[in-house]
Amino acid sequence: MRRFRPANAGCLQWIRAVVLLALLIAAQAYAQDPESLKARHAALAEQLGDNPFQRPLHLESRQTEDTLHGDIYAVIEQPYAVVGPALQGSTHWCDILILHLNVKSCRVSSAPDGEVLRLHIGRKFEQALADAHLFEFAYRVATATPDFLQVLLDAPDGPLGTSRYRIKLEAVALDDRRSFLHLSYSYAYGLAASVAVQSYLATLGRNKVGFSILERDAEGQPVYIGGMRGVIERNTMRYYLAIEAYLNALSAPPATRLEKRLNLWHSAVEQYPAQLHELELGQYLEMKHKEIQRQQANAASE
Repeated sequence: MRRFRPANAGCLQWIRAVVLLALLIAAQAYAQDPESLKARHAALAEQLGDNPFQRPLHLESRQTEDTLHGDIYAVIEQPYAVVGPALQGSTHWCDILILHLNVKSCRVSSAPDGEVLRLHIGRKFEQALADAHLFEFAYRVATATPDFLQVLLDAPDGPLGTSRYRIKLEAVALDDRRSFLHLSYSYAYGLAASVAVQSYLATLGRNKVGFSILERDAEGQPVYIGGMRGVIERNTMRYYLAIEAYLNALSAPPATRLEKRLNLWHSAVEQYPAQLHELELGQYLEMKHKEIQRQQANAASE
């Protein structure tokens, strides 16, 4: 029997160097800065000015063997002096995320390493929290300067073996009246999640499409991407429109902002019926009012 020999000092130093390099690479994945984001804005000038979104917005998506990733870049007609502070604060993010029709509840809690957003995510109809999936997103403001903001939300686990959920929001000042936003949404998936999504896409979601245009048919109509990339594109857009609705409602009196946000979000998603239509306005408002009331009642009882 061969005896185990401990690694020598040189080998241990090499292992430490590899681990350090991996940590540095992981950190650099977040290492954005205002100049880089402004350069991205300049590079996307054509796409932001001419697109089918009815707003200065560009969407990208990609799929690897085990990861789905969606990115949205958009110009907001509001100064960074408004946008930057509004998109900081964990409670602000709960006000944003609850607009998404799949988010059934959002609560802020404390953890040893900082704040956590506890999200219950479920179906597109009224649902008990016990029947929804609990996600715990670690919330962190990575950078906040007078002209640049980066907020990170990370959840290690999700249903059906999904993992590494990540929402990243970056904002930069363009001039005294406009800001440029980058929203990134991604997660990793395995065989179980892939099979479940394919089953959904073959049944209830068989007519669901994303936003990327693959080609044009004989009549010149767009043929949109489907499958799992369609899924990530739809959800990335839903989250972005929630951010947009939240920002656009800030000008309303505080007592009316919630109703303004809900109406703005629904009217925005209805601009893309092929991809995002799910509920009529009355149905959406009734569901969201009940969910928010439940959320407030649960908070008051603690």
